[in-house]
Amino acid sequence: MAGQDAIGITDMDKLYYSIGDVAEILGENVSLVRFWSDSFPKFIRPRRNAKGNRLFTAADVEMFKRIHFLVKNEGLTLEGAAKRLARDTAKVDRTIRVLESLRRIREQLDGIRKGL
Repeated sequence: MAGQDAIGITDMDKLYYSIGDVAEILGENVSLVRFWSDSFPKFIRPRRNAKGNRLFTAADVEMFKRIHFLVKNEGLTLEGAAKRLARDTAKVDRTIRVLESLRRIREQLDGIRKGL
């Protein structure tokens, strides 16, 4: 298993991820992942296998997660997301980590409440 990455995800243990893998990780459809891949060439650089299929690294998957957060949670346009990523990726990572921690805390509190 790979070490902990920039935004705290440790389940990245593959060398390359297919576009279907990325779509499943994000909970989105393949066409959106393909669109984002084409829309963010500065940040996502997939390799291609012999069949021409896109293969993404763990770093690419993390970038997709950042884009997903900025577009879906923050409501930014693709242009706005690209500007934010170019300006301060570390701040985006910190925000995602905080929100994930709060989500886990909420799940734990919900479990405690159900146990009462």
